[in-house]
Amino acid sequence: MITVEHLTKRFRDTIAVNDLDFEVHPGVVTGFLGPNGSGKSTTMRIILGLDRPTKGQATVKGKRYAELRDPLHEVGALLDAKAIHPGRSARNHLRSLAASNRIPFSRVDEVLEFVGIASVANKKVGNFSLGMSQRLGIAGALLGDPEILLFDEPVNGLDPEGIRWIRDFFRSLANEGRTVFVSSHLMSEMAVSADQIVVIGRGKLITQGSIDELTASAKGSVFVRANNHQQLLNALRAKQGTVTEQNDDGLSVSDLSAEEIGQIAFDAGVVIYELTPQRASLEEVFMDLTSDSVEYGSTGVRRES
Repeated sequence: MITVEHLTKRFRDTIAVNDLDFEVHPGVVTGFLGPNGSGKSTTMRIILGLDRPTKGQATVKGKRYAELRDPLHEVGALLDAKAIHPGRSARNHLRSLAASNRIPFSRVDEVLEFVGIASVANKKVGNFSLGMSQRLGIAGALLGDPEILLFDEPVNGLDPEGIRWIRDFFRSLANEGRTVFVSSHLMSEMAVSADQIVVIGRGKLITQGSIDELTASAKGSVFVRANNHQQLLNALRAKQGTVTEQNDDGLSVSDLSAEEIGQIAFDAGVVIYELTPQRASLEEVFMDLTSDSVEYGSTGVRRES
């Protein structure tokens, strides 16, 4: 288990993490979401003992990372796939980690084979693509067969086959009872990969829970198909309904339930062909939750006249 308690990290006048509290449990994949600059990477670095907190603490299995006797056997991590000496081969990089952590060299070949880069094990890492570097970083995280694993943006640079592989990989780790903590900006991937979600913004916890809990509590929409869309549109607007999308196929309506829309259509003499409630996606939930926590935003592009 990973436990973060009242965690605060200040860099001079900037508060990167602000009184953050959450837990990451074994047996599930926990996604760590937040806009750029929200404090995700800083939090992970503190968990791994790479940064010291200003206040509070982050522990793994009840201990600070620095207190772990055999850290690579207990915690594996991938934070920066390119943070490897470019002149080393993939095999020699992993062997250096193995030698310093009393891990047999036979384990190096096992993880190279597992992540699918055994055929390039003797090539210099500096010539690796980002996707290959990600696989090497995952191999390093697995080297000590740890119970707790942290990954920061692990699907960057992976092709669709690689993304599917890593999705199955996370699931297999969780099914083994391991603690899996994954930071990502790809909402669509987290929606199918993660069981639990922790969302932060400007260093503070915004919400946490399961995918179903977060999307069920969010405001969705209702898709409506009728015999007269314009007549229905006018009737909906008269009842304060918000039409978010309109085309020949139908209307997407928010702020009204399916039952309310059906009654409005009946009262207006409009025949309904389809009335389908649509749950908000994880991306929509994320955008709504973090709308006040985005460090850099856009108000649109000004066009020259």
